[in-house]
Amino acid sequence: MAGGAREGGRTVTSKVLAILGAFDGDHPTLTLTELARRSELPLSTVHRLVAELEAWKALTRGPDGRYHVGLRLWELGRLAPGHLQQVAHPWLQELFTVSGENVHLAVRDGMEVLYVHHLYGRRAVPLASREGGRLPMHPTGVGKALLAFEPEWFVQAYLRRELERPTRHTVTEPGRLMRELQQVRRQGYALTYEEMTLGSCSVAAPVVIDGRPLAAVGIVLSSHRAKELPRLAELLMATARQIAQVFPGFPGKQ
Repeated sequence: MAGGAREGGRTVTSKVLAILGAFDGDHPTLTLTELARRSELPLSTVHRLVAELEAWKALTRGPDGRYHVGLRLWELGRLAPGHLQQVAHPWLQELFTVSGENVHLAVRDGMEVLYVHHLYGRRAVPLASREGGRLPMHPTGVGKALLAFEPEWFVQAYLRRELERPTRHTVTEPGRLMRELQQVRRQGYALTYEEMTLGSCSVAAPVVIDGRPLAAVGIVLSSHRAKELPRLAELLMATARQIAQVFPGFPGKQ
């Protein structure tokens, strides 16, 4: 990259990463001004680095002047080990075929859930999640399924946060949420009713290996179909067990 190694105490590498990190599921396109604000860099610096990123095809400028992630980054991303998705896909595909519902796979990343795989069907409902997107843990089925099987210290740390309230139905009271997590551990799956999005409910089961949650498999339905969730929970738990048993490193495997 052109320019000095440091500016304002930050290396060129850290500036480039800050620019790329400005994009997320809620901000897939950004103007130069928005990039400067979200990366906390001077506009002149962003203008220079973005020009080089665009030349390398890491970023692409649309007809409206807004930037989005370019094909070069997509190509590099495809080289990242997608072991979990590869191992889980056949079982998710089978669940999708049997249930006829939209299926997604998520993992915990910090205090959020990261959606890493989706299978969409004809009975699609509006989803707050998208592949590569992040959401809070407590209002989502996959998030509750993961949180319930995390160590006690992590759960306590999570509950001490100011918990987001996307809808009026979101459970944010620490005591009530803890009781729900205990119920999830007992029954093996999590349920939500309009906690992330009005009009939607969800069910999810964790993929547990050696007592720790590796991922969670979930389904989102329209709220008027909530009575179908217990039936789907059985399918989800079976899928989660199958993924755990075939995942490399499963106890007893060589």
